[in-house]
Parts: sequence; structure tokens; C-alpha cells
Amino acid sequence: MTREPDDSSKQLAARVGAVASLCEVASTAQLSTSIYQVALRGNAVTLAGTPGNDVMIRLDDAKGRHVRRRYSVRDLDVAADEFTLWITIEHDGPGSVWVKKAQPGEPVDVIGPRGKIHLDPSAPWHLFIGDASGLAAFYRMAQSIELPSRAIFIVEIDASDDALSAPFDEQLGVTGIFVNREQRSTSDPAGLLSGLAALALPPGDGHAYLFGEFHVMRVLQSALLDRGLQPDQISHKAFWRSGRSNAEHGEPEKVED
Repeated sequence: MTREPDDSSKQLAARVGAVASLCEVASTAQLSTSIYQVALRGNAVTLAGTPGNDVMIRLDDAKGRHVRRRYSVRDLDVAADEFTLWITIEHDGPGSVWVKKAQPGEPVDVIGPRGKIHLDPSAPWHLFIGDASGLAAFYRMAQSIELPSRAIFIVEIDASDDALSAPFDEQLGVTGIFVNREQRSTSDPAGLLSGLAALALPPGDGHAYLFGEFHVMRVLQSALLDRGLQPDQISHKAFWRSGRSNAEHGEPEKVED
């Protein structure tokens, strides 16, 4: 492709130590009631980074303003020069509106890799907790775990078919707990807390990764500390905040209610 990313993307990428590229949509597919997959082509190895990383996409919001949204990389296809994202569509934000209409060949302004959370290589087990917005990161990270090991997933979903699966090596012991949100508020941690309460944590100093709604992640972090994990055994990131649109930089505002 001969086109270049926007100058603002180049400047932002330089400030955050990332790369700005103009990719193109390779394909899209609806995977479940709440999750779409989009494959982007171009500079894939660089943009996708390592498991746990995300990319920042430049989009237009409902008022026509340029905003950025961040999405975890689900998979990387080196041979095809493509990487895939899973985008939740349970609300009408800029990303969900875009992914439902995106067409192959469409240019996409991307900055990556972004994110600071990666697998703890010394952990004997890995616990992934969050909602469907974290599934892409959870599965990519789990598929990179050094074997043999164990991966545990506790994920809250909005529809039964959002319980998407992924292929794992047989040497990776996998436990999956999917909790249906039912009528609970998206900021209500009760569902994930019940899943955590049903789990006996394995022995040894494992590591927990919390990706999801702002308030829920804070409560889960406290719950894991109460279960005996140390602060350095918990990595957490709020992907979104109930009742509020993410800021123009793609992340939820870090302000108190």
C-alpha cells in the first residue's frame, strides 16, 4: 500500500515508543452474539508484538470526531502478514459500529504494539479473569505458556455462544469457567466473584491476569489479595468502564465516581 497513516498517528507512535502503520481489512466474521473478529493485513509482526499486547485504531465516533480505541491481538499469521482482533459489540461504541461495517481492502490506521502486561514466565499456573473483552488476550497469552503448565479461565459472558473455545497443547492443563451475566449490571462483580469462589487455587505462586470492566477489576483484585496472592502476582487492566465511553486515547478515564 502506498498510503500513509495520519500524521497525528505518527506523532503519537513516536511519543509512546510504538509504530504507526496503515493496514487494510483482510476479513471480518461474527463469531458469536457479542464478538466479531477482524483480520488486519500489513506490518503484522511489528504491530502485534508479544502475547498480551494490543493495538490502537483510529476511528470516527458518532459525531464524526477522530478517536482511538485499543484492542488486544488474538492471533498472528506471519506468512499472511495478518493479525486478528476480537471486538465485542454489546454496545454501540465506535469500534463495534466500525467492525460490523468493515469491508476487505478498507484502510485502517493502526498504532502498535501497546500494553505492558505479559506472561510471568516463572509462574507454575496462570489465572485469567474478566469479561468477553479480555478473551482475545487471554487465549493468545495462554497459547504461549511454556509447557507443561496450567491455565485457568473465569470469564463472564452476555450470551451462551460467547463462550468461545481455543486450541491448546495437550500438555497445558486447562480449566474453563464461563459465567452468564444474566440480568446483572456490567459493573456488578458478583458473577466473576462466584466463579472465583468456586475455584481452589493450585499450589505454588501462580499469576493472575485481570482484564475487563473498571469497577469489576478493582473488586477482583481485592478478592485475590484476600485469597493470599501478593500484589506482584496480579496484573490487571481496565478495558472499559460501565456507563462511560472510553477517552479519546482509547482507555477508560481514571477518575473516581
